[in-house]
Amino acid sequence: MYGRKACQLVKELTTGEKGQLMPFNSDLFDQVIAECGQHYFEIQSLTRKMEEEGLDIETTKNEDHYGSLIHHLSLVRNKRCLMAYLYNRAEILRNLTWKVGPVLPQEIQEKLSHLEEDYFKKHSASLKSYMSKLDLDLAVDMVPPKDPYIQVRVLDDIGDGIVLSDDKTANFAPHSMHFLKRTDAEQFISRGLMEELTG
Repeated sequence: MYGRKACQLVKELTTGEKGQLMPFNSDLFDQVIAECGQHYFEIQSLTRKMEEEGLDIETTKNEDHYGSLIHHLSLVRNKRCLMAYLYNRAEILRNLTWKVGPVLPQEIQEKLSHLEEDYFKKHSASLKSYMSKLDLDLAVDMVPPKDPYIQVRVLDDIGDGIVLSDDKTANFAPHSMHFLKRTDAEQFISRGLMEELTG
């Protein structure tokens, strides 16, 4: 049945949690691409057959015309499914830029295709370039916090000599606690390397 594989590809988008990426299904994606190629070949073959029989392709309504129409509609449907699959994954990646910053955690990177990795890097670089031209960090909270400083605990070894926004360096050893600017801490909190201490 035409379009079944493309439909499975789109259904994958709904099987996972909203906003979470499933591993890129390159096998099924390639099968849909191959099916598109087969539809295109069939359209060309049926059109050529009608031309060889001396029939007017625009006005003739025979079995070859309807066969090529079915292949054309199947090809268009497959292309729409492929585009929906890629667009939705790209939208999740764009949202991740705001949540985790320009560096994706390893468990997310493993779920991406090479083209998606490249897309994420270019999108992050464009966003960073735009923010540097504005001299404004758009990734911070939309609602101004009550206090620009927060107390944090380091959850994982971040290292020493980390340069902060005020050109000071810090040593973020595991389980150490620090009083940092919110803007400095947010990049580490979003990546799960720090937690904010409240109360």
